[in-house]
Amino acid sequence: MTTTAPLRSPQELYEDWERSHWAAQDVELGRDAEQWRTLDETERGLLYWVLSALLAAEERISTQFVGLVYAQDDEEEGSYLSTQLVDEVRHMQFYVRFQNEVVADPAAIGQHVARAREVLADPFRIIFDEALGAAHARLIAEPRNREAKVDFVTIYHMAMEGTLGMTTSHFLLDYLGEHELLPGFTEGYGLIAADEQRHVAYGTEFLRRAVADDPAMADAVRDRLYNLLPAMKDTLSPPGIDAAGILGIDEGALAQYGLGALTRRLKLIGVAL
Repeated sequence: MTTTAPLRSPQELYEDWERSHWAAQDVELGRDAEQWRTLDETERGLLYWVLSALLAAEERISTQFVGLVYAQDDEEEGSYLSTQLVDEVRHMQFYVRFQNEVVADPAAIGQHVARAREVLADPFRIIFDEALGAAHARLIAEPRNREAKVDFVTIYHMAMEGTLGMTTSHFLLDYLGEHELLPGFTEGYGLIAADEQRHVAYGTEFLRRAVADDPAMADAVRDRLYNLLPAMKDTLSPPGIDAAGILGIDEGALAQYGLGALTRRLKLIGVAL
């Protein structure tokens, strides 16, 4: 099922980036440092997990994007894609700043990052190393290969940002806001989530054009997502952490929200799971 509803063009998304620009160094973290010491172990454990997973993900993401900039179709798309590369670096800067100024415990951070990598070893390997890494290498080698670009955008913008990233930010920001916790992290993470909405808007618009131009691209999108869905589910439900219980949501709510958002986006693109 396709739709004729207009989506924002790369040029419009670039202009939105100019209007909504923010700096990682400007977010006030003083109250967060005070509150961090008063959090109970359950809350702190969840936040350690999320921050560690974000740092582990950004470590890979920030080095696996330049191929898409290289594969730009025109100057307007290249301008927008350059802003997304800057966004990814800014996100990493904010997470590292929170780690250093609020958590301020290198040993604990290292322990949790190592645990995140261990617990998520298989899904991270499937999504980041095997899927994203291979797609990025292919795009670097064949920047004019349309299927290679479609594959990369499907992995990056639909699976990683549009499903995993947005699902995590949706529930965590709700929890922090409801409990009035970590106002600086809430502000910065909210700004990051807004950036990622713009990124996903680009991916949705590009994939809709690609599928409209060549209906065979719908199969490429669908096949890639079918391949990644089990690893995506495991990423949202890490063993040993009762994320649903801490957040006060039903078991499976994270996966249901993510799949629902992905399905709605795919309808805009013209792809049915």
